[in-house]
Amino acid sequence: MTHEAKDVLRDAHSLLRAARELLVDHRQALSDVHEALAPLRREAAREQLGSIPIARLKDVTDGRLRLGPLEEAGFTSVGDVLDATPYRLQLLPGIGPQTARQLHAAAGSLAEAAERSAGVRIDVDRRDEAMTPVVVALHRLVNAGPELPRAHAAADSVDGRLGPLVRDARPAGAWWRRVFARPSRRERAREAIGELAEALGQEEGRSTRLLLSQASVDLLRPHVSPDEAWIDFELRASDYQTLLAELAALGPEREAAEGFLPGDLAARVKAQPLDDGFRRVSLRGYQSFGARFALVQRRVILGDEMGLGKTIQAIAAIAHLRARGETRFLVACPASVLINWVREIETRSTISAHPLHGPGRGKALEKWAAEGGIAVTTLATLHTLDVPGDVKLGMFVVDEAHYAKNHETRRSRAVAHWCRRTNHVLFLTGTPMENRVEEFRSLVAHLRPEVAEKVRPSDAAMGAQAFRSAVAPVYLRRNQRDVLVELPEVVHVDELEEFSRADKAAYRDAVAEGNFMAMRRAAYAVPKKSAKLDRLRELVVEAAENDLKVVIFSYFRDVLATVQDAIGVAARGPISGDVPPARRQEIVDAFTAAPGHAVLLAQIQAGGVGLNLQAASVVIICEPQVKPTMETQAVARAHRMGQVRTVQVHRLLTPGGVDARMLEILQAKTRLFDEYARRSDLAERTPDAVDISEQALARRIVAEEQERLGT
Repeated sequence: MTHEAKDVLRDAHSLLRAARELLVDHRQALSDVHEALAPLRREAAREQLGSIPIARLKDVTDGRLRLGPLEEAGFTSVGDVLDATPYRLQLLPGIGPQTARQLHAAAGSLAEAAERSAGVRIDVDRRDEAMTPVVVALHRLVNAGPELPRAHAAADSVDGRLGPLVRDARPAGAWWRRVFARPSRRERAREAIGELAEALGQEEGRSTRLLLSQASVDLLRPHVSPDEAWIDFELRASDYQTLLAELAALGPEREAAEGFLPGDLAARVKAQPLDDGFRRVSLRGYQSFGARFALVQRRVILGDEMGLGKTIQAIAAIAHLRARGETRFLVACPASVLINWVREIETRSTISAHPLHGPGRGKALEKWAAEGGIAVTTLATLHTLDVPGDVKLGMFVVDEAHYAKNHETRRSRAVAHWCRRTNHVLFLTGTPMENRVEEFRSLVAHLRPEVAEKVRPSDAAMGAQAFRSAVAPVYLRRNQRDVLVELPEVVHVDELEEFSRADKAAYRDAVAEGNFMAMRRAAYAVPKKSAKLDRLRELVVEAAENDLKVVIFSYFRDVLATVQDAIGVAARGPISGDVPPARRQEIVDAFTAAPGHAVLLAQIQAGGVGLNLQAASVVIICEPQVKPTMETQAVARAHRMGQVRTVQVHRLLTPGGVDARMLEILQAKTRLFDEYARRSDLAERTPDAVDISEQALARRIVAEEQERLGT
C-alpha cells in the first residue's frame, strides 16, 4: 500500500506541477500582451479625452467644481486640463491650490476610465515602437495554436481537482506522517489516494500530460523578431485580431452582438454551455453567441452578413453536439462551396469530413453512416441520399438556405425531408430576411410552421430591429458595422471550385497545346458550365443583398467580358491598360458615387495601381497572379485610408490544376516579398526585383501538367 500510495502521489505531484507551470506561463504571456498594450491604451485615451468637454468634470465631482475660470482661460476639453499641471491651473484667476488639485484629480479619474475602455486595433501600416511590441507579444499566444485554450482549461481543472486531493493524501505517502496523523486524517488520506488514482487514470485517457507539455513548450519559446511577427500577422491577421479583441475586452455593443434579441432569450442563449473539445478554433464573442443560439433554439436561421463566419458558428454548434454524444451530422450546400466546407471542417474541428459528391459518393456515404462524422453534400444531390431510417442525425445544416424557399422544387422537398428527420436544424443565409418577408416565411415553415404563420409584412415595415425582435425565436442576424470591432481589417477567402466537365476539357486542350495563358483562363472557356463563374455570381448576388460594392479583378480582358455577361448587371468599366488615366478616374468616381451596391471590372495590372477604390468592400480576384505584388496592390486599392468596412477578398481557385501549381511555386516567393518588398522603399518602387520570372514559371507548370495529364 505504501509503495502504491507513493507512486500515486508522485504521479499526482508531477501532473499538478505541470498544470501549475502552464498556468504561470500563460499568465506571463498575457501579462506581456497587457504591458505592450498599455502605451497604446494611454494614447487612445488621451485622444478621446481631447474630445470630452470640461463640463464632464462636474459629473465626476457631483457638480462641486466651478468651471468658469477654465472656460475663460480657453480650456475646452478634459485633455486640456490633464495636460496642465496643478501648479499651472492654480495660476489661473479664480482657482486656488485645492481647486487646482481637485480639477486635475477629476481629469485623472476620467483618464483612467478612458484607458480601461480604450479600444486598440493593430494597424499594419504603423510599425512603430508602440505598435510592434503588441504584435510580438501576441505572436507567442497565437502560435501556441488552437490547442492552447483546451490546455489552459485542462490545467485549471487539474489544479482545482488534484490540488485538494494531494493535500489530503499526504499522510499516506510517508510512514512518519501516518504515525503522527489522527485516525480520521489517515482514513481521509486512504480515500484521497483512491480518488487520485481514479483521477489520474481519467487524465491519462485524455492525454492531459502531453497536452500540457506541448502547450508549455509553445509558451516558453523566445519572442521572435519584429519582422517575423509582422509577417506572421499578415498571414493570419484574423487570429491576431480575435485574440486581441478577447484580451483587450474590445467588443461590439452587447445588443448588436446579440442581434437585438429580447433580453430573456439572450440570457438563455448566454447561459448555454459551449463545449470546445472537438473544436480547433477560437470564436469571437458574437460567433460564440450565434453557436449557442442554434443550440438553445434548435431550429433556426443564422442570417449574419457575409464575412462574419457563419460556417465557423455552425461547426462550433456541431462540435458541441459531438461532445455530448451525437455522432452524425449533415451539411447541404451549393456545389460551389462544398470544397470550402470540407476544408473548414478539417481545419476548424477534429471531426471527420465526408464529401458526398462525385464518383465516390456511394462509398463515402457508407463510411459516414458506419463511422460517423460530418457529411457534406450539395443541395442539388440531397434528394439522392439513401440513408437508412435508423441513422440518427445530430444536426442538419443548410448553407445558402434561401435556395430552398420554393417548396415545390425537388431541392426544397429534400430539405424538408431532412428537417423532419432532425431535431437540430441550422439554416445559413447572408440575405437580409427583413427585406423579403415571404421568402423568410417560406424558410421558417421548414423549421417551425407555427412561427411562420405569425410572421406579418407589417413586422418588417417597422424596421430591421423591430423585425428581428418579432421573429427572435428563429432568426439571428448581425451586420458587419455592428460587430466590426471583432473583425480583422481584411478577410482573405480562397474559393476552391472543382472543374466542371466543360472546364476540364478546355483545360486539357490548353495543356496539350502548351498554352499557359489558356490554361489560366480555361475555367471561363465555357461560361454556361463554368464552376468559377457560378461562385462569382453567388458572391455578387450576396453583396448586392447587403448593399456592398464589389471590384472584380482579372488579368485577362476576355475573362472580364465573360464576367460582365454572366453577372447580368450593368457593371462599370472595365478599367484596362488602354483607358486614359482621366477616364479611369471618372469610372471610379461614378462607382464611388453610386448609391448602394455597384460592380466595377478592372484588369488587375491597370486597376490595381494608382486608384483609390475604398468605396468597395468586396474584392473578387478571378485567378491567381504570377506576381504576388499584383494581388497585394489590387487589394490595397480597396483596403486603404477612408475604408470604413472590413474588406473581403475572394480569390477564385481550381484545385489540381494550374492555379494550385502556381500557388505552390509562388508560396516561397510570397514570403520573400513579405520580408523584403513591404519593408524596403526601393523594393516597393521596383517590385519586379523579387517576383518570379513569368516565362520560367510558365515553362515549369506547362511541363509538369503535360506530364501529369499524359498530354
